[in-house]
Amino acid sequence: MNELLFLAHIFIVIGFGFAALRMGKTPLTSWVAVQAVLANLFVIKQIPFFGFHITCSDVFAIGSIFGLNLLREYHGQEAAKKALRTCFFTMTFFALMGQIHLLYAPSPFDTAHPSFEAILSSSPRLLAASFAVFIFVQQIELRLFGLLKEKFQMIPLGCRNALSVGFTQFLDTFLFSILGLWGIVQHLSDVILVSFLIKLLVIILMTPLFHFSKRAVVE
Repeated sequence: MNELLFLAHIFIVIGFGFAALRMGKTPLTSWVAVQAVLANLFVIKQIPFFGFHITCSDVFAIGSIFGLNLLREYHGQEAAKKALRTCFFTMTFFALMGQIHLLYAPSPFDTAHPSFEAILSSSPRLLAASFAVFIFVQQIELRLFGLLKEKFQMIPLGCRNALSVGFTQFLDTFLFSILGLWGIVQHLSDVILVSFLIKLLVIILMTPLFHFSKRAVVE
């Protein structure tokens, strides 16, 4: 059941991505930012998935990668960078508001505070992990791609890009899982492996998805 639901969830997220693209740059940027918040909100729930134990936020990792690439493809690199800045701004606001929310003393009749505490207490750690890993991985990606371009010119551009993206996505997944999820979720190795494989699958499917978007959404 989880496997079918996961697949349907992906199609729903991608469908909303196409709808946001059709609405314009600002709605698409907002859609990417909302997913950053949802990913950090839902990441602490684990589910069984083909014998592995993964988090529910992998779908939003797919949506974020897809949305950022749509922004690069149709609105340029600067639009994608602005979307990333918007993501961190939105995540910071969410984490701060969550901590203020937890500071309110609950009423004797309140039953929701323990649930809010379980969900929101890890938000600052997840935000700090996201920001630190993003800055580090971006620097590695720039240097690695430059090194491949300079030293391995005989390798086709597509292969160099695939090597660079594959390595940096693994680094991103591994470091965020260690810094953000260690002690919060169990079966961390499952989370790292499946999240990385899902990201690779999305990267592979980007070309046909872009082709579909040009034919069915943009035109």
